[in-house]
Amino acid sequence: MGTIDPSGMTATNGPSVQQSDDAHGYYTPGEPLVDPVAPTGPISQRWTTRKFDNRLVNPANRRKMSVIIVGTGLAGGAAAATMGEAGYQVKSFCYQDSPRRAHSIAAQGGINAAKNYKEDGDSVHRLFYDTVKGGDYRSRESNVYRLAEVSANIIDQCVAQGVPFAREYGGLLDNRSFGGVQVSRTFYARGQTGQQLLIGAYQALERQVAAGTVEMFTRHEMLEVIVVDGTARGIIARDLVTGEIETHLADVVVLATGGYGNVFYLSTNAMGSNVTAAWRAHRKGAYMANPCYTQIHPTCIPVSGEHQSKLTLMSESLRNDGRIWVPKKKEDCQKDPRDIPEEDRDYYLERIYPSFGNLVPRDIASRQAKNMCDEGRGVGPMVGDFRRGVYLDFSDAIARLGKDGIEEKYDNLFDMYARITGENPYETPMRIYPAVHYVMGGLWVDYHLQSSIPGLFVTGEANFSDHGANRLGASALMQGLADGYFVLPNTIREYLADAPFSKIDESHPAVVEAQQDVQQRIDRFLSINGTRSADSYHKELGHIMWEYCGMERSEDGLRKAIDMIRELKADFWTNLKVLGTADSLNQSLEKAGRVIDFIELGELMCIDALNRRESCGGHFRAESQTEDGEALRHDDEFAYVAAWEFGGEGGQPVLHKEDLIYTAIEMKQRSYK
Repeated sequence: MGTIDPSGMTATNGPSVQQSDDAHGYYTPGEPLVDPVAPTGPISQRWTTRKFDNRLVNPANRRKMSVIIVGTGLAGGAAAATMGEAGYQVKSFCYQDSPRRAHSIAAQGGINAAKNYKEDGDSVHRLFYDTVKGGDYRSRESNVYRLAEVSANIIDQCVAQGVPFAREYGGLLDNRSFGGVQVSRTFYARGQTGQQLLIGAYQALERQVAAGTVEMFTRHEMLEVIVVDGTARGIIARDLVTGEIETHLADVVVLATGGYGNVFYLSTNAMGSNVTAAWRAHRKGAYMANPCYTQIHPTCIPVSGEHQSKLTLMSESLRNDGRIWVPKKKEDCQKDPRDIPEEDRDYYLERIYPSFGNLVPRDIASRQAKNMCDEGRGVGPMVGDFRRGVYLDFSDAIARLGKDGIEEKYDNLFDMYARITGENPYETPMRIYPAVHYVMGGLWVDYHLQSSIPGLFVTGEANFSDHGANRLGASALMQGLADGYFVLPNTIREYLADAPFSKIDESHPAVVEAQQDVQQRIDRFLSINGTRSADSYHKELGHIMWEYCGMERSEDGLRKAIDMIRELKADFWTNLKVLGTADSLNQSLEKAGRVIDFIELGELMCIDALNRRESCGGHFRAESQTEDGEALRHDDEFAYVAAWEFGGEGGQPVLHKEDLIYTAIEMKQRSYK
């Protein structure tokens, strides 16, 4: 295990982090965890060798095997389409009214791939290195190398589907840069990349629906995973229109249900995005890995008041041409930015990180924006005691490329900003501020994407495996499609090669127990008859999480947050008010289930953050920083995946540690200066 070179790097606040275990009493230590199918050998050969070594399932047998896939975003839609085309019997579930409304559609800026079209030195190994470094050396190197290796195939697949990527004058696919890298490897379709990629996956999925290999269940929410003799064999789902509780059984279950950023209430996620599927699996035995790893995106439209229910992302691609600055003098913060002369502007990212400038990784850009605002140099309206905004200025780019050139690259993003803020970004600098966007934590999976429950596989943002403590921009779409099109189909067959599995039906005791648990939970929500809505609890939880488990954490703050969340949970179970009944469309009932799962997850996130006594990625621990205020990692203590096992109702979570071992790269302090 590597160790950071501590030269010149000492903690400046409080005692050394090595002196105490400040999470003592909040969890139970468990047995060390080892990925049982982790590959060995030269890293460039591991995936190729594993694909060959995994057993095959012949086409006639595939037609006898059933697969449940929950979620229809890029990971779930691609997996369902690919598994259906391979001949398996697939059931696909989403809570939206159409697979096309999965939240992958909201991704804007692009998708990474190591094609080296710009001949600027890119390669599979460089993409691998940038991703591990960007994740602050907290991801598995084998998984990340596989992701980089598969990336080029994704672009070919999507082009064949007709995804309208931007092209250069000569007809070749265009690329642009994203934060944390010094090459151009991001393929894009203006600011609609997620939408266009999802349409490609959706078309492939609908083709299989028409062919009869995939059965589609829209407006269905998974409420429980069915575990029979230790293996996942199905799900309990609620028809959100009729209220009917349905049982669906299969040989294997795949969760592709996205991230849990909405635990913070205000985030860039759609309001319906939730953690229920993953959390119910966690309570049944699936480990939750690194839950405190959440990503704060630096380019979002700032909070404007208490009325908001979500925040709006502005693509990170804007940092290619926009320059980020704040006034040097506090007294200038209320001025029209066009009246502030150049010499009175602080282009702080260019000043602090000259090598990367405005293209530093998301965690660094976000933390520095917060620092500027905490100093009193933020801009825009007062929200609480601070102005929460910095400028993203395109005046230099417009002078260089012309307004038409900027419109060609970013017109839909500029139009969206103008519609939301009422300001013209061609004339006045945009105002941006960090917001919760993505989660790197998720259900623990092995190299085959199988969770700690045999037969339960997890793909995309719902698993933890590829991004460490911080995700580089344009890597989410890459991971979702890599898992769905190329990784899962090649790893799940190793599990399915042991079929046929024992036949079960709805009379099996484990199935009956799962059905009863779901019904009792719904009945309990409806019977409390208190005075508070689920939304009010969600909003209060969000305030706690953002204040104490957001961009900066401390031991005292996290302890306080855990106590507050426990009090909130107790109040929820005694004072919740759910209107309506269970036998029809009832969004109040839907929210109740999602919010209590967020509350339980929030407590685990704070315990995980309390245990991780280091600053890492976007997770700044006040007690662990360098003399100049940068994040200070502690590889000698925390170079591991924190995989949490559910400790039972009222019990303590159990911490299993999976050591992170690097053989292909050296662990060292990140520097973008």
